[in-house]
Amino acid sequence: MENRQYTSARLKSKVKWTYGRLQIRAKLPDGRGLWPALWMLPEKSTHSHKYWPDNGEIDLMEQVGYDPLRIVSTVHTQAYNHMRGNHPSNSIIVNDAVSNFKIYTLDWNVDKIEMFVGDDANTFAKRIFVWNKSGDWKQWPFDKPFFILINIAVGGNWGGARGIDNNIFPRRMEIDWVRFYQRR
Repeated sequence: MENRQYTSARLKSKVKWTYGRLQIRAKLPDGRGLWPALWMLPEKSTHSHKYWPDNGEIDLMEQVGYDPLRIVSTVHTQAYNHMRGNHPSNSIIVNDAVSNFKIYTLDWNVDKIEMFVGDDANTFAKRIFVWNKSGDWKQWPFDKPFFILINIAVGGNWGGARGIDNNIFPRRMEIDWVRFYQRR
């Protein structure tokens, strides 16, 4: 990695699935410049060729280090995305997101996506986000297999928006387990 100041990690699942429940038990890092995420992308580009976000993106959890208690969930589609300034998202404050493990849950159905954050005592303690099916694939491309991504980015347009604190390193996102249940 010549001429790079930072290295980070990203894990991609081999498993791809459509509809069901995904749960990830994670403890998030803190530190200005970090951008951890639990998210999903489609296995194949089946709608409108290969351009992002035509085929969809599901962000179960994103957090940026300069606002470490704010948990953001969103979806991206051709019709709704940040480039158009209309992407659907929601955020909540989770006071112990960086000090304790939390369970992040995605419920993905034929006609609805819901995302939650909770703990061992109450998995569905807080609903972060809900997106209901409407329109054609431009609004709802979530009808095909997606794979899971777990990563920590350093910098970037959102994570690095307020700079990077070089004194925070090393940092890590701890993953206790990942579970998914496919609907039949």
